[in-house]
Amino acid sequence: MRITEDSTFGPDMVAFLDAHVAQMRSISPPESKHALDLDGLRRPGIAFWTVLDEEGALLGCGALAETGPGHAELKSMRTDPARRRGGIATALLTHIVTEARLRGHRRLSLETGSAPFFAPARALYAKLGFVPCPPFGSYRPDPLSTFMTLDLTASGG
Repeated sequence: MRITEDSTFGPDMVAFLDAHVAQMRSISPPESKHALDLDGLRRPGIAFWTVLDEEGALLGCGALAETGPGHAELKSMRTDPARRRGGIATALLTHIVTEARLRGHRRLSLETGSAPFFAPARALYAKLGFVPCPPFGSYRPDPLSTFMTLDLTASGG
């Protein structure tokens, strides 16, 4: 598997992201859907990575959005549904955490769903050291959202 920073958004990635946004819309009401669409991922201050297999097939993606001095947000994490539970998300999340540190961020936060569908994602984030936190940035309390953060200055975190 190969993780590459990429902002070209070819046809495969566009379809992959469209499927992600459509799935999030089917699970969450509009006021609780925070997945970035293609235009959102093209904004300044967002770094985007793809995960490809040995043949170049798209396995996953994730983004890092700068939210303020020393603080970034994890966005648009998705793994190909047919390839879940294969270590792709763990590898990508580990890569993005490392990149956030290299870019000088001291904290990395995220918003994900609180419904059972999102339980595997919350478990992954917790496994890598993310802990629950209050809403950050422009987020507001929402019973359908779970907010988590990781102190990038802590050893092992």
